[in-house]
Amino acid sequence: MSQVNGSGLVKRLDAMYEYDREPVSEKSTYGVSNFIGMFSGEHIAGTEFIIGPLFVVHGVTAPDLFIGLLIGNILAVLSWAFYTAPIAVKTRLTVYWQIRKICGPYLTFIYGILYALILCLLSGAMISVSATAVGLPFNMPMPELTDTLPTSMSWVIIVFIVGSVVSLLAILGFEKLALFAKISAPWMFLVFVASALAVLPLLGANSLGDFWRVANEKIWTGNVVEGQSKFTIWHVIFFSWLCNLHQHIGMSDMTIFRYAKKWTYGFASAFGMFLGHYVAWVASGILCAAAMGNVAPGPIAYMGAGVVGAITVVVAGWTTANPTLYRAGLSFQVATPNWKRWKVTLVAGVATTIIACFPAVVMRLLEVVALYGLIFMPVGAFIFIDFWVFPRLNLKSNYAHVMNKMFSLPAAFAWAGSLGFSLLLYFKYNIEIYFLALPGWFVTVILYITFSFLEQRRNPNLTQL
Repeated sequence: MSQVNGSGLVKRLDAMYEYDREPVSEKSTYGVSNFIGMFSGEHIAGTEFIIGPLFVVHGVTAPDLFIGLLIGNILAVLSWAFYTAPIAVKTRLTVYWQIRKICGPYLTFIYGILYALILCLLSGAMISVSATAVGLPFNMPMPELTDTLPTSMSWVIIVFIVGSVVSLLAILGFEKLALFAKISAPWMFLVFVASALAVLPLLGANSLGDFWRVANEKIWTGNVVEGQSKFTIWHVIFFSWLCNLHQHIGMSDMTIFRYAKKWTYGFASAFGMFLGHYVAWVASGILCAAAMGNVAPGPIAYMGAGVVGAITVVVAGWTTANPTLYRAGLSFQVATPNWKRWKVTLVAGVATTIIACFPAVVMRLLEVVALYGLIFMPVGAFIFIDFWVFPRLNLKSNYAHVMNKMFSLPAAFAWAGSLGFSLLLYFKYNIEIYFLALPGWFVTVILYITFSFLEQRRNPNLTQL
């Protein structure tokens, strides 16, 4: 019976990734401009309207912000360039198929479901971002920083309207949405910058020489908003480095870079990091300070750029939410083999819209993003170790694929052990979530190598395979 169920799961996975099981051919690869556009479009988006203000309310000082963002974003670019892109270009496989070869179909199934749930959270946050702008003409009460539950019936209604539109567009398809996001990125970036420059005089900065004084005295003052924790330069470095942990160290962007002609295209991530995760975060922080600590994206963008700013928030929210929701639907297809993609995406859209009604998803976005990376970091470690380290240790790479195993015990134990270790540090030693991924990576590596060695040593005929 278990064999039948296992075969059914394999068929479902095969159906989900029908066109992703083979390496990308050389003639299908793309030049660097495609990756510059992709990173710019993805990382100058709705999340930037949230993250920048949160640094302000957590009491980051101006020197800590500017230096921390510089270091953290450089580390992020290096992670894409030296960690993710080389393996992606050498294998030219999606991360899903690479995971299956290493971990087996069952863990790939678990990965897909967890990934879909996290994507629903992120998509829900972006629907909330758009809703704060759509609600402006109706004088809708905006969620406050400490709100967790829906704040009004008007908020719920507008969220459901925005969520319905996002879900419909995700059902219709991904390619045109992605193209629109790339087209939108340049002018969204300009609106970020123009809005920040427009409100600087309100803060007392009437010339370039005034900026640093105002930045220290009125924007990134080091004063923490009541109820929030204090952030230091280390928080800024680790968050800006690891907010996209799943994409680089977690290896999700193998799926993107398998189309790259050269591994050096990983440096294209700098356009997203420094235009989006540096300039846009700084700009939205300035808007937050000018709005007297208001973190609702719609009102602060409207204050800086009027109707254009509000429209930018709507567009930035849904250009992020749509592809995210689309991917969530694809991931959920693992568990719903007989459903068409549009049905799965519709269910994911309903779940995402309900999630978006709760302001805590947006107001705690830093923690959500950090948790997102922490959960999927071990999978990237498996791929990295399996590809680079196992051959040097005389261990067999892609062991689950070679041995036709449905489930990799070494990967399962290492994944569980890493998360257990992180929970121990968090609950017993009060280590904040932003700092757990790095020690968790080393624990994952040690456990995975150890259990793989023990498993493979029991197979004396392995060298003949």
